[in-house]
Amino acid sequence: MDTWSAAVMLFLIMDPLGNLPIFMSVLKSIEPKRRRIILIRELLLALVILFVFLFSGQAVLDFLNVRQESVSIAGGIILFLIAVKMIFPQSGNPLGLAVGEEPFLVPLAIPLIAGPSTLAALILLSNQNPDRMVDWSMALGVSWFITALILLFSSSFHRLLGERGLIAMERLMGMILVMIAIQMFLDGIALYFSHTSEIFE
Repeated sequence: MDTWSAAVMLFLIMDPLGNLPIFMSVLKSIEPKRRRIILIRELLLALVILFVFLFSGQAVLDFLNVRQESVSIAGGIILFLIAVKMIFPQSGNPLGLAVGEEPFLVPLAIPLIAGPSTLAALILLSNQNPDRMVDWSMALGVSWFITALILLFSSSFHRLLGERGLIAMERLMGMILVMIAIQMFLDGIALYFSHTSEIFE
């Protein structure tokens, strides 16, 4: 996977367009000036968490003695489940806060931006090519920056695309993510069988 493919994958997993309605509902009771400050703070907190997982994920996997193909297969399954939820979204918002309550870390930074699937994808990238951490850092930075722009201008995007447009975009992103997930799963299966054949030889 090259840098731009990784950036696209991470952007799709973060799903800022799909999360727009949740962000807007969580922040709607807060005054506009304070809203932007909160959003920037949560985005920066999420970025720190994402970089921590990118650089420490490999150490965790080494400690647990988990092989690369296991991470690839598990990552493919997780991404597939996330993609299915994007294509067939559930009604309601389980992440809502009390009216007027200011969010801190949860639910905006975690899990909406730095969610389990994004963290798993970062661990997968660092595990597959640990010598390309600069590339993965660039991919993470680009995907986070585009996500931040969309969320900071959420009201403009909402007006431009409308409710139906946002749903259509999220489902399209879900379809693309399904293809990435299946490829990741197949790569893991292929790697597993190649290692198995090497052992028997």
